[in-house]
Amino acid sequence: QVQLVESGGGLVQAGGSLRLSCAASGRTYSTYAMGWFRQTPGKEREFVAAISLGGGYTYYADSVKGRFTISRDNAKNTMYLQMNSLKPEDTAVYYCAADPYIPTKRLNIGDDYDYWGQGTQVTVSS
Repeated sequence: QVQLVESGGGLVQAGGSLRLSCAASGRTYSTYAMGWFRQTPGKEREFVAAISLGGGYTYYADSVKGRFTISRDNAKNTMYLQMNSLKPEDTAVYYCAADPYIPTKRLNIGDDYDYWGQGTQVTVSS
């Protein structure tokens, strides 16, 4: 089992950058695939980015491709989301998620993840 805690959210102007972190506890962190999702009130949860357990495979939603970069440091049990060129439509609560059994082709499916953090708010002003 793994516990997840996000940090790094905040208020930023459009065009700015933020880096989110997801700290994981648990001895088997390196065996979990990880993902970032986001949600705004009244909307369904949206896939943002995902990374395989070894970090060799990454996957992005079209809406963030070229602006966001997902990475992980297994030695520090931490996953990151570097967000550049932020837009007001990126405003949301961002959640990290983990699961040991998700196949690569399903990394964008939120329902397949068993473990979730509490979320961190990102607000982008225009």
